[in-house]
Amino acid sequence: MPRDTLTAEQIVRTAIALLDEQGLDGLNMRSLGGRLGAAATAVYWHVKNKDNLIQLAGDHVWNEIELPDPDAIGWRAAATAMATGLHAMFTRHPWLVQAFGSHLFHGPGKARHDDHSLAVYEAAGFTGAQADRAAATVFTFVLGNVLGASAAISLTRRLGRDGADAQAVIQDTMTRATEVAMDFPRLRARLEAPAATDYAAAPDQTFEFGLEALLDGLGNRLASL
Repeated sequence: MPRDTLTAEQIVRTAIALLDEQGLDGLNMRSLGGRLGAAATAVYWHVKNKDNLIQLAGDHVWNEIELPDPDAIGWRAAATAMATGLHAMFTRHPWLVQAFGSHLFHGPGKARHDDHSLAVYEAAGFTGAQADRAAATVFTFVLGNVLGASAAISLTRRLGRDGADAQAVIQDTMTRATEVAMDFPRLRARLEAPAATDYAAAPDQTFEFGLEALLDGLGNRLASL
């Protein structure tokens, strides 16, 4: 594809697909150009470098999150919907979670989300810095909840690139971790229970439980204002 027929939108969308499949380490201008049917040099007419492309891709995916109207459905339902949408977006794009450690993201996509998040907590009754803290608290909870899954995907890819059997390595590690956990009574009781799961696996509905408890706490805080 000649450079004059490429668009920034095409490049960003193709970069997102590549990042979803191969992670941060799998993105380079040559592989991106191959997917676009263009020389890598043509991409540079639209983006400065790989870091700039990751920043653009990272901002674009925030537009996937729907923005519910708190006046129509209530602040708590709106907050739940936004947190759930954010969690789903991070789950679809685990590379974004990893990129927070090395990139500073900004742009209209993220600003759109952040502005509406503040509107939700202002609709609840928080004002000024209180609304900022409420929004940031929920965001931090969602981000922390997806870190484990994102790290597992990154580790699996790295082991695969190194030629290792990723699943075998992970299973061997879990087996050894379980052996260690058996020396601790509460962990042993759970591992020996009939419905025991793999060691270190999060219980079902952990995200839903934590979000509900967090919003309960914010609701209680509102009652004391």
